[in-house]
Amino acid sequence: MRIAADDFAVSTNGKGTYEITDEIQRKIDKSGVRNGIAITFVQHTSCSLIVMENADHAARQDLHQFFERLVPEDTDYFVHTTEGGDDSTSHIRMVLTHTSETIPIVDGQMQLGTWQGIFLFEHRRAPHRRKISVTIIGQ
Repeated sequence: MRIAADDFAVSTNGKGTYEITDEIQRKIDKSGVRNGIAITFVQHTSCSLIVMENADHAARQDLHQFFERLVPEDTDYFVHTTEGGDDSTSHIRMVLTHTSETIPIVDGQMQLGTWQGIFLFEHRRAPHRRKISVTIIGQ
């Protein structure tokens, strides 16, 4: 059994989805693991990780618009607004999604579907630098 741990950073330009699939695959390649799992975890409470359509950007645009309506910013009943009107909103959006994804690895490749990619889902308006941890377990 082999275990490899690594991390990387993603610089965001504010709200949106940022594909990280290729970076995770590079970590798998570096690890030498051929069969196992890759666990990816984002170390923040105002962004998340998602598996989403990666062929048509319109699918992600729809996701962004859905979250704008589901958890709107500058809502008068939010109390946690120390860092602005998107403060509580970003934390709630993170809770509704995930901070980690576990993907099977077979023959050195993540077993994502044809149109699937792994994305950092940034919930804050301002640019951020997000740290992502990747743990690869297998043989």
